[in-house]
Amino acid sequence: MSTSSLSKPTRMFHWGVAILFIAVLAFGLYVEDLPRGPEKGEMIGLHKSFGFLVLLLASARIVWRFKEGPIPVIPGSPSWQEKAAKAVHHILLLATLLMPISGIAMSVGGGFGLSVFGIPLIPTGDKIEWLGQVGHVTHEVLANIVIATLVLHIAGALKHHIIDKDETLKRMLGKS
Repeated sequence: MSTSSLSKPTRMFHWGVAILFIAVLAFGLYVEDLPRGPEKGEMIGLHKSFGFLVLLLASARIVWRFKEGPIPVIPGSPSWQEKAAKAVHHILLLATLLMPISGIAMSVGGGFGLSVFGIPLIPTGDKIEWLGQVGHVTHEVLANIVIATLVLHIAGALKHHIIDKDETLKRMLGKS
């Protein structure tokens, strides 16, 4: 793979996971502030369902990443930038797995099980207090880390495009 192009599956996984993940994150932040009630419960169900889709798509993306190998760096990038970019990418890849997993832990720990668009995958059961708390804290802390990391990621992409005028953003858009 040349440094000026990325494969179509790599681009599709990147944008698919990014759009879905950001939408689920924003929706979760919105739902969190709603008053308790049936409407909030339905919205939490949608949040869980789409979060599960994030987990599936992110898992496929990571499998693809291992198959295809690491994304090549743009020639001439300072090593500190390469290290920072690699750290940001790894945090985001890990977060796309850990956010849904912690959400599942929170739901199962709360005794709610897991249903995806009304299809039960994990049955409701007894509360598992420690699991619910670990899931909740992890989900909450990760949301803040993800927001900060997304800001860094987007700022870095814009810096490459506007200031450095290199191929970083163009190759993720499928342009060479």
